[in-house]
Amino acid sequence: MKPRILFGGLFHETHTFLSQPTRWADFAVTTDEAILAKAGDESPTAGFLEEAVRHGWDVVPTVDARAMPSGPVEDAAFAQFWTEFERRARPALAAGVDAIFLVLHGAMATASVEDVEGELLTRVRALPGGAKPPIFGVLDLHGNISARTCALANGFVAYRKNPHTDGKHTAVRAAGLLHRCLTTGRVPRMNWCRVPVLWAPPGTGTQDNPMRALTELAAQVEGQEPAVWAYNVMAGFSFADTAETGVTLSTVCDPDFAGARARLEEGARLAWGRREEGVVHYPTVDDVLRRIGPEPKGPVLLVEPADNIGGGAPGDGTGILRAMLAHGVQRGLVAINDPAAVARLASATIGRPLRLMLGGHGWQLDPGPVELEVTLVSRSDGKFELEDVHSHLASMNGTHITMGPCAVVRHAGIMILLTSKKTPPFDLGQFRSQGIEPREFAIIGVKAAVAHRQAYDPIAVASYFVDTPGPCSSNLAGFPYTRLRHPVYPLDPITSPHFLFS
Repeated sequence: MKPRILFGGLFHETHTFLSQPTRWADFAVTTDEAILAKAGDESPTAGFLEEAVRHGWDVVPTVDARAMPSGPVEDAAFAQFWTEFERRARPALAAGVDAIFLVLHGAMATASVEDVEGELLTRVRALPGGAKPPIFGVLDLHGNISARTCALANGFVAYRKNPHTDGKHTAVRAAGLLHRCLTTGRVPRMNWCRVPVLWAPPGTGTQDNPMRALTELAAQVEGQEPAVWAYNVMAGFSFADTAETGVTLSTVCDPDFAGARARLEEGARLAWGRREEGVVHYPTVDDVLRRIGPEPKGPVLLVEPADNIGGGAPGDGTGILRAMLAHGVQRGLVAINDPAAVARLASATIGRPLRLMLGGHGWQLDPGPVELEVTLVSRSDGKFELEDVHSHLASMNGTHITMGPCAVVRHAGIMILLTSKKTPPFDLGQFRSQGIEPREFAIIGVKAAVAHRQAYDPIAVASYFVDTPGPCSSNLAGFPYTRLRHPVYPLDPITSPHFLFS
């Protein structure tokens, strides 16, 4: 008889300092048999489904809901997800399942639930028939993982790369652990450790330290210790004001393995010893443009972590655009999320100049919209296919991307892509689908922190991180944390770290 595996997904990275809430309508929701059609879209869900076919599992799909990083999720949205999930999970669990597989993020929060993943697992375990089946699944490297989550689960595996080019592969790894559990009869358990450290997203790229050293240690432990099925390094999501926010480590181990805490402490001491390497400081965009001039041999990237769409920012900051205008940049390229501007251009004549207010609505410290005379170059429906199926975007949305209705306008030497649905700049198909070749530009503004590198580093001659106003600033001391567990570096003076274990 085929093993029956209950499947569900809930994916959101919550920026709790943003005022605009995330509603149920903001989630892309797939249910029942439609979930099975995700096989082949290069997402973590696809990785699980393809392994399920290979291992001969009978997948019982429930609901898969995912939304772009954004503000606090409404309680009603989580309630609606649970209603959809429970309605499908109850009869499946009553009939009996051999395991549960979940695709989660790890940094989702609602107005009243800080630890959504832990709450979800608590509810699953409380359902009739939900207490015993082993729970496996996938977590994002930026999850703020709680001890409760690890106590309730058996085999979560986190992305090991940032940019997240291994989303699908991570699901394959997690499915492999589930297969190991089903065929050997050994049900693993998870162990957890919290390190009192906060790193802003730009300090968490796995191509550089401290994350490179930590992920190398994780791989080394997995290779040397057969009892350790997986070793997760979680960089955390620093723009979440919760008690769980920060760096965590976790292992998936044989249930009788006594060495898990020692292995976790080894990683914790490494993270603490390299904590300063994860703290970043940037020059202003004006300083960089004065240094490189208005038309360098390009493309040169001006990377703007403070308006990092992948971290929840609105993507309509005007800092780089204003600097390009002030410095007379030629062959400049930027993308701004501004549905109102796109709507204004819906009936405009291509090639005819008009005055337009652009950006500056989504963050209170932005100087506000920029008024420009622009020429409309083109309009589109904003749909495109990822050029790189291993793009960070694939881990979030699969390979079919929509930016909503779009317009391309030009002002002097600057080309501007206007979108009506914020879209992280993680794939060059975003511009090429609009008839824009990024290689032809001297300076490109990029609203990201790390995940753009897979696409943009190969075409760039130079890259500069710049400081602009925005809700994803790397200056963490500027955020009004009230729920965060203290003391924590770099916000507090700590000389001797205290690691928490479970």
